Amino acid sequence: MIAADVCVNVPIKKINRTFSYSVPDELNHVGVGWRVLVPFGNQTLDGFIMRIYDCDPNELDFELKPLASAIDDEAWFTSPMILAAQWLANFYLCPLSQTMTLFMPGRRSKKISARYEKIIEPAVEITDELLNGFKQKKSQLRLLTLFRSKKFLSVDEIKENNFSRPIIKKLMEDGIIFETQRRVLRDSYQKLTAEEKVFELTEDQTAAVEAVSTCIVERRHRGFLLHGVTGSGKTQVYIELTERVRRSGRRAVILVPEIALTGQIVVEFKRRFDDVIVLHSGLSIAERADAFYKIRNGDVGVVIGARSALFTPIDDVGLYVIDEEQDHSYKQEQAPHYHARIVAEQFARLHGAPIVFGSATPSMESYYRALTGEFELLRLSKRIDGRSLPTVECVDMREELKANNRSVLSRALLELLKGTLERGEQAILLLNRRGYSTFVMCRSCGLVVKCFDCGLPMVYHADGKLRCHRCDLEREAPTVCPKCGSKYIKYFGSGTQKLEEVLNESLPSARILRMDRDTTTKKFSHQRILDQFRAREADILFGTQMVAKGHDIAGVTAVGILSADAGLNIPDFRSSEVCFGLITQAAGRAGRCRRTIRSMRRCITAVDRIMKDLSRVNYPSAKNCFIRRSAD
Repeated sequence: MIAADVCVNVPIKKINRTFSYSVPDELNHVGVGWRVLVPFGNQTLDGFIMRIYDCDPNELDFELKPLASAIDDEAWFTSPMILAAQWLANFYLCPLSQTMTLFMPGRRSKKISARYEKIIEPAVEITDELLNGFKQKKSQLRLLTLFRSKKFLSVDEIKENNFSRPIIKKLMEDGIIFETQRRVLRDSYQKLTAEEKVFELTEDQTAAVEAVSTCIVERRHRGFLLHGVTGSGKTQVYIELTERVRRSGRRAVILVPEIALTGQIVVEFKRRFDDVIVLHSGLSIAERADAFYKIRNGDVGVVIGARSALFTPIDDVGLYVIDEEQDHSYKQEQAPHYHARIVAEQFARLHGAPIVFGSATPSMESYYRALTGEFELLRLSKRIDGRSLPTVECVDMREELKANNRSVLSRALLELLKGTLERGEQAILLLNRRGYSTFVMCRSCGLVVKCFDCGLPMVYHADGKLRCHRCDLEREAPTVCPKCGSKYIKYFGSGTQKLEEVLNESLPSARILRMDRDTTTKKFSHQRILDQFRAREADILFGTQMVAKGHDIAGVTAVGILSADAGLNIPDFRSSEVCFGLITQAAGRAGRCRRTIRSMRRCITAVDRIMKDLSRVNYPSAKNCFIRRSAD
């Protein structure tokens, strides 16, 4: 009897083990890595075959239940994927079934229905001699001529070119073309193309590329920290390294922290490569399954995406890149609680590949490892084309209050925005709080309305609802205090919705776009907003931290950061580091062509605390970031 050890997809630590099943004759083709359905108690669950072996039923004290069915037509998990899942389970002390699900498009194992279409293909070679025989049949000649540049025509293409069914039928009867089916691979980024640009690397970029290329040629694992100021061309270094990896016949995995940053880096890579696939949680399960199919078939050389892009069936990886490596989005908040930075480093070690961590504000851990020689430190100290770094000005909002300015916009920032608009330029505003007011309090008893689930203050939104930004719970805003019954309910703080109202009042002629979680719920809404702003359909882009990182928009000459030091009050030992990084990243969106930035609301206080905390590990350029002045 053939038996199989199956890891049943039940993420409970108490049953973190495999279970044995017999393999019926109709399933004798399955093996290690197959996804199967098995009886488990009084239900049928999905699971993963971890071992196949011969078993003598006479030696067993019980009867093995048989496998119910196979989910796929082939093994889903490769040996490297299984080894990686086992390492994750051991490292993060979680059930193996949890880490196995990371390598699937969805949390549960189920067969993803493939989509097919009818297509028309030529049955013979379309030669000049063949075409000469159709000179009197213009429609048939036009169709056959089209096949000289295309391997096949889909039904939609046939309709677009106005070919009638009788024309198709006649050529099929003559044995010149035939109808068949092909699998449709859904790819939302398929139409995202760009013309290739020729870039001349700077001296620093060339040095960085050559340093990593040594490990690429030698197929040797090594960690590199690419520390480059904003606008210094880190993305171009990634592209040049990927070019060398592809030339060697190996593949590359490029990670970005957020979906909002994916579109821009995909455009840059598609300028150079035609085998790019994009993966992130914003895609449908079917799209992710089709991406896995293309990767398995060897049709993909570059994988770009958020942290989930790590868990693809890609093999022979020659380069891993973690862009904006300091970003907390690389930490998975749901179980298993992995950190993509750590996992990517382990995967790079298994593949014998270099890994590049890139950032203008690297994490403490990575920078320390670079200082101690564990990583090789690569510096990009200047912006491309000699562009100057932005001027930074700090505004103390206490002085604004003394001057009777109660607006969230300081006078200096308002004047900067007016001047920017008059010159026909663009601005970005960062306020890392969404909603209208950040909390609701009773002035009589001091009660702050909090979430029933997690205990955090609920945020007031412009639609009259209170929402918890951690649990997504929602309730009506109270008109009287739920504790003492007082009518003196006060709304404190400002979010992006309130900022939108203030901008409309202060700058009525300005065209504005808001980008936060509330305005980006639909698929590709991040990219749509950024495309509108890049096309100059708006003058001011404002929002939460998703407006602060990675965007390279030439028209932006001014940036305002509201409540810049608010992040220092978060109960997290990394709060000063995160605050410093966010301010620096936001500042870097301005002056990528030229001119200025103004940073608002107690930035001086933030700088003092940040420098005090970061000086212990000699954090790079913390002071200069806030006191520098550009020549223009």
